[in-house]
Amino acid sequence: MEVSKDKEKKISKFNNIRALIAFFATIFILLGLCIVAVVYVDPFFQYHEPLEGFPYVVDNQLTQNPGMARHMDYDSVVVGSSMTVNFDTDDFADNMGLDTLKLCYNGAMPHDISNILDIVFDEDTVAMQNGGVDAVILCIDPYQYTAGIEDTKYPIPEYLYDKSVFNDIEYLLNKDVLLQYILRPVINNNPTDLSYVYSSWWTPDYYNIQWVMHTYTYPIEADSETTSDVYLPQTVQNLQTNILPYIIDNPDTVFYCFYAPYSVLFWNDCIVEKHLDASLSQYQQIADILLTYDNVRLFSFISMEEVVTDLNQYADELHYAPWVNTYMTECFADGTWEVNSSEEMSEIIEDMRRIIDEFDYETLFSTEW
Repeated sequence: MEVSKDKEKKISKFNNIRALIAFFATIFILLGLCIVAVVYVDPFFQYHEPLEGFPYVVDNQLTQNPGMARHMDYDSVVVGSSMTVNFDTDDFADNMGLDTLKLCYNGAMPHDISNILDIVFDEDTVAMQNGGVDAVILCIDPYQYTAGIEDTKYPIPEYLYDKSVFNDIEYLLNKDVLLQYILRPVINNNPTDLSYVYSSWWTPDYYNIQWVMHTYTYPIEADSETTSDVYLPQTVQNLQTNILPYIIDNPDTVFYCFYAPYSVLFWNDCIVEKHLDASLSQYQQIADILLTYDNVRLFSFISMEEVVTDLNQYADELHYAPWVNTYMTECFADGTWEVNSSEEMSEIIEDMRRIIDEFDYETLFSTEW
């Protein structure tokens, strides 16, 4: 009787061990399948170019930009803040003959731009191996140049920005990657159009003065005026650290740098918060520096009066409609609104002051919207 019980215990122990082995084997197989699926499809483009025919969803700038910069073939890039998201790369092809990739970051600070340009100009990228980068279309948002030289708008997933494959476990074994970027696209079969990737969710109905004024928050008035030179040291440091090295090291690349056409509401914020002179000084300082480089073409759209004073062209105080982006692309091609000297930039700034002075803010803010 005792022998039988001992035998049963041994059998039970053996079965438990076998079940445990089967459990862990199943786990390892599932994890292995997940890794294989991620590496094969590679929805963040870390290891290879897109598979032909797979309906990739591209909607995450932080995680998908670095892989696209490495493994897609292009001869130019658009980089910058949400001021660049409404560009249609087909316009660059039509107007400038460029095969352009959008690498935008909402709220991009100078170091965000540096992080992605590090990859764009890496000698191992597909683009650099296939002839290099002919053009960089770069939006300059001066108000972001007061940030720290290593500040980024959002925490960067470093494991996607470096070259090491040994720290990619967060990518390879990621539930969201598997479900949202591999399984969901297969089910929905609605791939992202890369020519218009990252474009804003605003439909044409949002670009009107009623919506803009409904969402606008009037700023709090500052107690004292900001001195005109207070932003300049940090602005210069950001340029020298995060932008100029790429301009200097890539003399055969044309950098189309531009100031975006913020609406008169943005300039109202500057007035009420008492940093108008300080902000305009940034525009002049950045222009003075950029214009010293032969491979930089600077465009200023800040005083494009018919646009910046017409809030029907905007969805909020900063973000202009896609047709404005199309027009800017035409300007890059034909030289309209190009700044050729420091003196021209000074004249543009004075014209912006005139626009601000002449605009009827009183009627705008007294109207019920």
